Amino acid sequence: MFVSFEGIEGCGKTTQMGLAAERLAGEGYPVVVTREPGGTGIGEQVRSILLAPECGNMDPMAELLLYEACRAQLIAERIRPELEAGSLVLCDRYFDATTAYQGYGRGLDLDLIERLNDAAGHGIEPDLTILLDCPVETGFERIRSRYRDGSSRGGGGTPDRMETEDRAFHERIRQGYLRLAEEKGHRIRVVDASEGVEEVYGQIMDCLHQALKERE
Repeated sequence: MFVSFEGIEGCGKTTQMGLAAERLAGEGYPVVVTREPGGTGIGEQVRSILLAPECGNMDPMAELLLYEACRAQLIAERIRPELEAGSLVLCDRYFDATTAYQGYGRGLDLDLIERLNDAAGHGIEPDLTILLDCPVETGFERIRSRYRDGSSRGGGGTPDRMETEDRAFHERIRQGYLRLAEEKGHRIRVVDASEGVEEVYGQIMDCLHQALKERE
């Protein structure tokens, strides 16, 4: 099964995906975790460009194509082989992020993005997408707290290029995600990420266990 985790900056998806992976592995599932952008040697190099604060003048179309290039490599090198091997693949962001960020956030053509998502992903769609939703201000406060206490995942102590975008950009992304949830309700489950870590974790595991049971 292929599961993606989505949400705005500061929603907690990376933390929650790690907790879910540990729990599922403990239950005996062959869990593989990966991320976008990144997940491969090539992808991680491109990620460093995409998120670098000094690349603030990046053209939106160039940004879109770099994300799609990362996805094509990730599918070919990791996701498709792991799915064929019977693994439970958990991915920190996938093509919904591209639609939300570059489509609704940057204002690029949604039809073009859909075609590129399909081409780069070789038609592979998540069986389940967990959308962690919270107000933008909640996400911003968590990001500020992360850098204040030195717990930033990058370890550099400064926000990345996406985290430094203005509030309006992130509001558009959140609304884009919620619209996707309405359109793709067959696979996207919205989880209230404004709750505490344990409460959110419980909601996510309920979604995962239900999806796994339906596939038995």
